[in-house]
Amino acid sequence: MNFEPKILSFLCNWCAYAGADLAGISRFQYPPNTRVIRVMCSGRVDPVFISKAFLAGFDGTMILGCHPGDCHYLTGNFQAEKKIQLTRKLFEMAGIGSERILLDWVSAGEGERFAQVVRQFVEKMRQLGPFVLDPDTKEKLRAIGGSLEGEKIRWMVGKEPELLEKENVYGERLPRERIEDVLEGTIRDEFIKNRIMLLVESKSLAATEISNRLNLRLKETLSYLVSLIGDGKLGFDASEEGRVPRYIRSM
Repeated sequence: MNFEPKILSFLCNWCAYAGADLAGISRFQYPPNTRVIRVMCSGRVDPVFISKAFLAGFDGTMILGCHPGDCHYLTGNFQAEKKIQLTRKLFEMAGIGSERILLDWVSAGEGERFAQVVRQFVEKMRQLGPFVLDPDTKEKLRAIGGSLEGEKIRWMVGKEPELLEKENVYGERLPRERIEDVLEGTIRDEFIKNRIMLLVESKSLAATEISNRLNLRLKETLSYLVSLIGDGKLGFDASEEGRVPRYIRSM
């Protein structure tokens, strides 16, 4: 039996969706594997939707917007590019891989290009095979979603243009490389914290058990646990007696 991938596509109303319409009118052939969600701008696609798409059983996701410089809302596609780059990094950190996420540009007059993009992505998904949604992958996707929903990452992504363009109180302008390093460190920290919270969601664990599950050094794990306790997201399991403290998610 031949595998036919299920793909969820987010299409910009002004360009990609119009391009899809033109492809239909012009009778350009492409596989019927994609389920389309029309959005007003590619920049309005919340990255959380991507992790939810895979949790829902899709094998790939496409985000198609206006070409850079042609956005109906001026900078929406640049925002989309930054968000998808960040999401890809999280997928790579999780060990899931980001090749199943596509961001591309299609104008309203590019019906043939739209059909080509769909054909190429569907063929790539066929070669990769079904997206395996085992319990470990589900947990990682939930941690990715929790990270992307968090205020810290959203704040940093929103503030990045301002940080690049404006000087700080000392009259200094932060280099792009420095901001990228800080953002990458932040998304790693948020991903690990969310994985810890999922691990202790239903049962308490000792720090060594958490370290082993996440393949982290104990010292690093303890620093995350202290931070999560300080944020009120974790607590100690009072029902467990013993000399080794066990951590549980706060209700």
